[in-house]
Order: sequence, then C-alpha cells, then structure tokens
Amino acid sequence: MTGTAETEAHTRPQKFGAVEEDGVVRCDACPVLCRIRPGRAGACARYANRDGALVRTDPVVLMHRTLEEGGRFVEFAGGDWDGQMLDPARTFVTGVGAGTTYPDYKPAPFIVSAEHEGVDTVTVVTEGIFSYCGVKVKIDTDRHLGPETATIRVEGEAVGHVTTAEYGSQMLSIGGVRHLTGGSKKEGTVACDTLLRLCSGEPVAVTIEGGHEVVVQAGAAPIVDGRPEERMRVGCGSATIGIFAKQWVGHVDEVIVVDDHITGVLTEHQAGRCLHMRPAGIRVRGRKSTPGRYFQVAAPGLGWGGTDITDPLSIIQKIDPEVAWPGLRLLLVSTTGEDALYCVLDEALRPVPAPMPEAVRAVVDRIGENCEPSLCSVLFMAGAGGSLRAGVTENPVLLTRSVARGETRVTLGGAPAYIWPGGGITVMVDVTRMPKSSFGYVPTPAIVAPIEFTLPRALYLRLGGHGADIVSLAEVLRSLGAERRVDEWRPDNPWPFAPAGA
Repeated sequence: MTGTAETEAHTRPQKFGAVEEDGVVRCDACPVLCRIRPGRAGACARYANRDGALVRTDPVVLMHRTLEEGGRFVEFAGGDWDGQMLDPARTFVTGVGAGTTYPDYKPAPFIVSAEHEGVDTVTVVTEGIFSYCGVKVKIDTDRHLGPETATIRVEGEAVGHVTTAEYGSQMLSIGGVRHLTGGSKKEGTVACDTLLRLCSGEPVAVTIEGGHEVVVQAGAAPIVDGRPEERMRVGCGSATIGIFAKQWVGHVDEVIVVDDHITGVLTEHQAGRCLHMRPAGIRVRGRKSTPGRYFQVAAPGLGWGGTDITDPLSIIQKIDPEVAWPGLRLLLVSTTGEDALYCVLDEALRPVPAPMPEAVRAVVDRIGENCEPSLCSVLFMAGAGGSLRAGVTENPVLLTRSVARGETRVTLGGAPAYIWPGGGITVMVDVTRMPKSSFGYVPTPAIVAPIEFTLPRALYLRLGGHGADIVSLAEVLRSLGAERRVDEWRPDNPWPFAPAGA
C-alpha cells in the first residue's frame, strides 16, 4: 500500500533502501518491504521516496537540557530561538525519527559518541519494531469497570483484558503479541491502532465485557459510561476509619465506610476501641474479617464505594436493641466522600436521615480533600531482546547482561525505562514522559517506538559494538541540519549520561 506524502520528506538518506526500475525504492525498514514510487510514501507514512532515495518523513528529535541557575532551569527554546547553536554537552539524540534498521543485521541508524564529565560515552539510537508489546493501564477509580479477566474490546475486536485491581485503581492489560498476530487481520489492526493512540496520548473508548464503557487517555481522568471520574479513594473502608477516627469522636456515635473490598465500622474497629468508643450495636451485611472489617457487603458496581449500592441503609443487617439507643448518631460515607448520609436512630431504633452537622460535614469534606485526582496512567511495555540488539552489538547476549547489571542505561525517547529482572530486555515506560509523537506503526502490524542504549565507549567496544559506525555528536548535529526537532529536556527525567543512581 502506498500513499502521497502529505508533508515534505526530510532528505536525510537511510543506510539502506534498494533502488529499482523507474526510480522505485524498496523500503526495508520493516518486513512489509513497500515498493515506493517517487514522491510517494510507504504504508506507514514514515518513509518516502524523494528523488530516488529512501528518506524519513519526520525529523529526528533532539532533547536539550537547560542550565540551572540558582536552583531553577533557564529557558532556552523560546519562540525566537533559531535552533542553530546546540551545546553537545547538553544535547541528547533520541530514537524519535531516527529510523529503523530492521531486521537488525546492520548497525543502528545512529551510534553517537560524546564526552560527558570526562567520560567517553556512546549512545546507540534507533526505533524498534515491536510485535511483543502492549500497554498496562492504571485507572484511578473505585468504580467496578468489569470482572477480572474480562475481555476488553475496541470496535468489537478483542484487544486486551482486565487484570488484578490495585489499591484504589482498576488495571487493564491491552495489546500483546497474541492480539497483534494471533487473531484475525482486523483484530491485529485494531489492537495496533489502539496501542498507537494510547501511547500517543489520545483518548480511546474501550468496552469491557460484563462491565462498562471507559474512555482512557494518558494523564486524563477516566470517563465511565459517560461520567468523568474525579477522585481516587483515600483508602479502603478500614483505612478510612483508621485515618479519620479521632476526628469523628464526639460528633458521631457510629460510622460505616462503604467499600467494595473492606467496609469499615468505627466502633467495632480497633481504632474505635482504642478511642474508647461505646459499641453501637449496628451489624452490617457481609463476611466479617477482623473486628470492624467486612468483606462482600454488596456486589461490585458504580455505586457507593465501588459497590452496586445506591441506598446505603440496605447494608445494615440488624440493629441490636440491647446495645443501640434512640438518638444514636450514624454516618454512612463512601471512601471518596462523594456519597454520605447522616442519620439519627428514632425511638424504634430506625435510622432517620437528618441534616448533617457542620463538624461531621467537615470530616466528610476532608475525606474528599485527601483523595488524589482520578487519572489514567499508560505504561508502554515491550520486549527489546530480539534482533534489535544486533543493531547495537555483534554479540547480543553481552548487551542483555550489561543492561541487567545496570551498566548500560536504557531510555525511550530520553525517558527512563524500568527494566524487568530475568532474561531478555523487557522495558516499561510512562508514555507521558516521552516526547510528543514518539510512536509509530508498521502494518505487519507492530508498534514502532524509540529506544536508546547509553554506556561508556570502552564498555561498548568490549561488548562487540559496531565501532566503525560510531560518529561524534557534533557530526550528527551537522549532518541533520534543519532536519531535526529540538524539545526541552524534562527536568523530572534523569539525564542519561549521569552516573547510575544520580
């Protein structure tokens, strides 16, 4: 498949790209092997044929670190910056726009040498083509999005599943090689498109079987069945009791914090006992775990505390007339403080809703104040243990071992990567810490992502690195000319050339 290049292709020639008859160039950046006619782009729109040469349609992204003065970063890349003077000591070449050399029997597009604090370093820069990749999505909400292991669908196609929930968050696993290559062609295409959009910070609507529709966007609040979430719970029901118990003493006689996982009951709870609170005799439904902590008080749902409850009084199983008393002040509240009901027991020991006293309202508001904003986090996860390593070294296992030992630093678009222990090079990175437009795709289908390996030059040569292809950073900057995009270095990302742990 070919298409007209919508933007002028950058003229930096690639290392490879066979010229055929009539000026056609066969692109070998991925296994699709597009035959690209002059003035046209390949199927991925990332490579084009310009005057018989295979060129990239996007600029290489350079990250430039500002100097610090008096503890603050000095801005350098204002609107009138001409882009001509870049200090190599403060410039990092990312894999974004660098191009690929897949299959990697040939050296990476850039193997850059530079000196940093007296140490000769090498950064191997490339874009990897990842079939073994996906995203882990953390959604900060108590709402029940769907059963664990439920299939996640986009456009009707299976693209992932719900995985184990974490404290205050629902977790999704999307993508992976089985969805990209193990199903129908449409499934693979939709899965690839979903990953690309999520990694690019775009909103994606997913439907969970047996659950709900969720709009997911990195760094934004999730939208569940059309309703934006606002708060991540302060803790489970038991934790909420423990945090605020002392603040309730003297203002209420009993507090029930409704939660899908652990519902808390103040006077039974250890916190209430330590504060010498009088037993209230109100027993809630569910399975008692330890005093004041109840499991399974209701089914999961979109109601109070991630349950299906809309009437909180329905979780009261009984009120013991030998213990409770008329006038007992009862507060029912959710783990986010978004839902709350204040009641007083009448002469028949029935809870009767009543106006909430200001002192009680203040503690309910404080629950909300202590809830962090509900956000979606998207972490790209990929296996870089395949042929990509051959673009770095002729003996790939030495690179794997060096990465595992922490000698070689791995970044994606300059962002720090978490390296999973064990065999291979399995990386995970927060997509919001990467430059804009870091990701692409090839229609095999697979995701294209930047990756950089930074290490001392002497170590690189010992690992069997491609020494003959090393070029200086100054030379790279000269060769790129205007075919580059300069982004400001994120100060929360560690500088790749800094010593490990700095």
